[in-house]
Amino acid sequence: MVTKHDQAASPRSIGVMEFSSIGVGYRVQDQMLKAADVQVVVARTICSGKYIVILAGGVSEVNSAMAAGLEQAGEALVDHLSLPNVHAGVFPALAQSVMLQESQAQALGVVETFSGASIIAAADAAAKAADVVIFRIHVAMALGGKGFCLLAGAQHQVEAAVAAAAAEASRRGLLVSQIVIPRPSRELFAEYI
Repeated sequence: MVTKHDQAASPRSIGVMEFSSIGVGYRVQDQMLKAADVQVVVARTICSGKYIVILAGGVSEVNSAMAAGLEQAGEALVDHLSLPNVHAGVFPALAQSVMLQESQAQALGVVETFSGASIIAAADAAAKAADVVIFRIHVAMALGGKGFCLLAGAQHQVEAAVAAAAAEASRRGLLVSQIVIPRPSRELFAEYI
């Protein structure tokens, strides 16, 4: 359970930038960190020879960091995202630190996108649309630069969440697939329960 104290201490915003150049990614990351007091969630090379930076912090700090990054990115920018007021469930799913209760595994939702930034936007939309648990957000590593998220809950909630996530990814032109599996095999959740 997230308390008011935890919410105040938790980041409220997330910024993501994907680059086609690793060198440009490092340079832009440096500029973003110098521009604002933000936390690095992920900064690494990803598939297809790209580089991704995911930052978290207060809304104005992330906006400042993103503005500095966009000034430096040039043609190496593949995709970017700035999300204020991110759902609290996004951060632990990105860190892959979510454990499910068996009772939460009534249905499984899978959303897949063509970029890392777009899967974060889709996962946030899903978490805000329905009462589900986002338990994994996988960003671009060993996926050819794609992303996917896994979510669980009651079937009607998972259907609503997957529809919202798919709509967000489609709006960005980056949806690969959207799947709802009712009454999934327990083996699909084995490492999360």
